[in-house]
Amino acid sequence: MTETRLDVLCIGNAIVDIIADCDDAFLEREGLTKGMMRLIDAEEAVRLYDHMGPAREVSGGSAGNTAAGIAALGARAGFIGQVAPDQLGEFYRHDLTATGVEFTTPATDFGVPTARSMILVTPDAHRTMNTFLGAAQLLPASALDAAQIEGAATLYLEGYLWDPETPRYAMVKAIDIARRAGRKVAFTLSDTFCIDRHRGGFNQLLDDGRLDILFANEAEIKMLAGTDDFEAAMAATQGRVQTLVVTRSELGAIAVQDGARAEVPAEPVCKVVDTTGAGDLFAAGFLAGQAQGRSLEDSLVMGAVAAAEVISHYGARPETDLKALVARRLG
Repeated sequence: MTETRLDVLCIGNAIVDIIADCDDAFLEREGLTKGMMRLIDAEEAVRLYDHMGPAREVSGGSAGNTAAGIAALGARAGFIGQVAPDQLGEFYRHDLTATGVEFTTPATDFGVPTARSMILVTPDAHRTMNTFLGAAQLLPASALDAAQIEGAATLYLEGYLWDPETPRYAMVKAIDIARRAGRKVAFTLSDTFCIDRHRGGFNQLLDDGRLDILFANEAEIKMLAGTDDFEAAMAATQGRVQTLVVTRSELGAIAVQDGARAEVPAEPVCKVVDTTGAGDLFAAGFLAGQAQGRSLEDSLVMGAVAAAEVISHYGARPETDLKALVARRLG
């Protein structure tokens, strides 16, 4: 197998996160359900933005957050996603590359602006996401750089981007390129609504042996397997993928790799401030650990450390040196 240039190449929605505090009364006035994620159009995006309080912006999207986390842990990360040639698109590219992530996908004018997600965080740390997908959902297969995919040890795909048809074709093509090159393919289920819409397609990816690593949380793995029994869901899934990684919030995380099972508790957190990006950063820690040749358990610990750091403050980007945190935890 040829040498790799990147440890992980992530493909996902290129979304600028706009994060603001709010109270329950604000959510009620706006007709929003706490903790839910909804897709909105450009008009609603403008209306809600006008009503929000002071906010901060950061390049986001699930796979983008994971790529930034991988880079923060000292591994080589890349990202493929679609932005428009507008101010937010320029901001996204600068902000992500400043973290050390390779992002070379050209901006393309499809007549819609760069995606943005307005994330409202209540005092109890619940996040309510209002996402306008814009240009992100129009990633074409022609935007893929085959050499970039072939040069990455692992291709990581987010389930959110499976929903629109155009980027789904791009992701299928990327999987084909990666598998022909002998690279690993990782996939995150992203959300139960993605599984509700594409359960058959996700299971087909597993049955066809096109995935090497699958990430899920407890609710997602149960929905994918069609059972309310967690252990039954694990048993139904783990034999169809080389590595299965499942997070369980305060109960920690479990991974099964080639039949071997490892479990770790959640890392202690003084106060949960914002759960945005917890799963994304967990995946970053695990993938970085695997890229560094660490054990299954240590890779889970790295994921737990990264997730604990990111939920201790606002936003989905680490604010403390993750490499130092991991060094103190694992030596």
